[in-house]
Amino acid sequence: MKVNQTLDADVADSAHELGLNMSRLSEAAFAEAAKIERNRRWREENRAAIDACGDEIKAEGSALGQYRSF
Repeated sequence: MKVNQTLDADVADSAHELGLNMSRLSEAAFAEAAKIERNRRWREENRAAIDACGDEIKAEGSALGQYRSF
């Protein structure tokens, strides 16, 4: 898929002067932003289970806690 995007002229000029590949940088930034958002949504959707697990560990301790050396 082709996408057009608008950049601040100073940012674009600076990147161009430094020989940076703006397409690859943009793609990497979008991929990282998507990963962060997917993870945020997963945590939000699973908040109840995460909290319940944490509460259980607080109440009963870790299942293998007796084997911890620290």
